[in-house]
Amino acid sequence: MPPLPKDDPRTVFGWCMYDWANSAYITTAVGILPIFFASTVVPKEGAVLFGNTYRADTLWGFTVGLAGVISFAFAPVLGAIADFSSAKKRFLMSFAYTGALFCMLLYFVSTGDVLRTLIFFLISQIGFVNANIFYDAFLPHVASDERLDRTSARGYAFGYIGGGVQFSLALALVSLNDTFGLSKEHAARLGIALAGLWWLGFTIYSMRILQEAPSAEVLPEKYRGRPRLFAYLAVGISRTWRTTVRAARFRHLVLFLIAFMMYNEGIQTVINMATTYGTVELKLPAAALMVTLLIIQFVAMPGSLLFSWLAGKIGTRRSIVVALLIWCCVVVYAYFMQHTWQFFMLGMVVGIAMGGSQSLSRSYYSSMVPPEASAEFFGFYTVFSKFSAIWGPWVFALITHFAQSARTAIISLIVFFVIGVILLSLVDEKQARRARTEGAF
Repeated sequence: MPPLPKDDPRTVFGWCMYDWANSAYITTAVGILPIFFASTVVPKEGAVLFGNTYRADTLWGFTVGLAGVISFAFAPVLGAIADFSSAKKRFLMSFAYTGALFCMLLYFVSTGDVLRTLIFFLISQIGFVNANIFYDAFLPHVASDERLDRTSARGYAFGYIGGGVQFSLALALVSLNDTFGLSKEHAARLGIALAGLWWLGFTIYSMRILQEAPSAEVLPEKYRGRPRLFAYLAVGISRTWRTTVRAARFRHLVLFLIAFMMYNEGIQTVINMATTYGTVELKLPAAALMVTLLIIQFVAMPGSLLFSWLAGKIGTRRSIVVALLIWCCVVVYAYFMQHTWQFFMLGMVVGIAMGGSQSLSRSYYSSMVPPEASAEFFGFYTVFSKFSAIWGPWVFALITHFAQSARTAIISLIVFFVIGVILLSLVDEKQARRARTEGAF
């Protein structure tokens, strides 16, 4: 099979459709599930686990962080194996199908099933995170350098719309539960399960379109004759170590990854903790929280396209800085807000900032990595992404636990955005791209 045709409309569409598929998990399972977990699964007095009593938002933060730890440990090696064996598509499918399955299994949890809910969510979250490594790794294969920002933004736009449509259906199910003869709890569980089904079904459709060229590499002679699993694992570890040593010499690529790790710390924490913050700290009704999530989804779509246009005018790096300054305003505003209408307004701003920062960060990094090692390098991207997804929620959980207030935790996130802006201002993408084209990797 020849290499994937870059900028081919059908190929790009197939790639974008996976974003349409998996965004249902983020919007519905990570939108409805934290509310369901905090208001129904965990008792009002807190959950007793391993001899201690914990608040719902504390448990949620630690679980999100644990998913990041697990992904952090395996992402680069799996990426290296996928590049060597041309298995990006197979890895993507395996993680996506597993994540979707455990998302659907959340239908069977109910009041008091704290540990089971956390375990099912943990596995589903790991599937989502790791599938995205291989999905992102296709970007430099399906888009030319000139169209990376636009294609990345289009993928996110598909995701925001697809996730928004599915979330609208789930929101209608929960809001009109009496019409369907369902309790609120049953409607929420059904909405979460349908998100998993959406994820699974559209992933199958996407994978029928998206293709991957076979690998031209062969196993080194020293690994031949050994079990295939051992041989590929050995190759993955050796290639990861080689990339780590070489990449460390390139200041601007490393600088971007560190900057991304810092500001993504704040972004991921806001996204993952928003509904528990609204439920536990602000005492907002579940309907208001879900409407806000719906607003975010539909605003994020034009937000990603707007920032793609802005990147064409002022450059990708400067556009990311603009998005991060908006995030700073978000956490300050969140600290002071009191009313439901303020949460709606915040959702609109979050949607714009999220659409820009997520799509441009992916395309910016993609423009600096060698396509022949894209999964391996996006494995490192995920390491830095998930490393940030560990500490942010854990810091949020610890501050909330000891201060007994999430307001202090939410405003503390501004530190991550400020440090990210400072480090990002030091990145010279031209030097990083020169290293790639000169075969430095």
